[in-house]
Amino acid sequence: MRVLVLALLGLMMGSLAWAKGERSGEFDYYVLSLSWSPTWCAIEGDARQSPQCDTDADFGWVMHGLWPQYHRGWPSFCPTVERNPSRAMTRDMADVMGTSGLAWHQWNKHGVCSGLSAPKYYALSREAYAKVTRPEIFRKLDKAVKLPASVVEEAFLKANPQLEPDMITITCKDGRIQEARICLSKSLEPVPCGRDVVRDCTATDALFEPIR
Repeated sequence: MRVLVLALLGLMMGSLAWAKGERSGEFDYYVLSLSWSPTWCAIEGDARQSPQCDTDADFGWVMHGLWPQYHRGWPSFCPTVERNPSRAMTRDMADVMGTSGLAWHQWNKHGVCSGLSAPKYYALSREAYAKVTRPEIFRKLDKAVKLPASVVEEAFLKANPQLEPDMITITCKDGRIQEARICLSKSLEPVPCGRDVVRDCTATDALFEPIR
């Protein structure tokens, strides 16, 4: 009997937690995440045979996503009344996101928390991507190099005078430069990142591969 009561309490608590989930549209700022495509391809994409990694794809910094963020923590998979994007919508985002599959995933996990419709979320994502200048120097590399992550950050700061060091962070994965993450207000103005976002890669010899 005691086991049954505990099981029922567990189900009730689970239901209450779900009902209390984060509300769509209630967040503090966005994180624009830019992924260096050759790194993603080396770690995951090649094994998946992703079209993003084809030799003629020519992807450099692709948009991983535009993520609603709290000052501490972030919402995800929020309940929403908005319709899911059509295949045409996700396909049309592949030029900046690499694949339609990533565009769908970003809507399903993050876009639903924005309080926007799918078309408006994608339009805002594209606008955010266009606001940040991706340093041209990285597209000119003809061979892999090892460098401090701070060099990548400095290149972004130089190309984007509107940014301050506390508004951007560079991440690494498996010893490689992975992403540049820029913090933006709801109106897409640069803002300081929260403590859980500012986790700079401290590697002094992170691998940075050229575009294929």
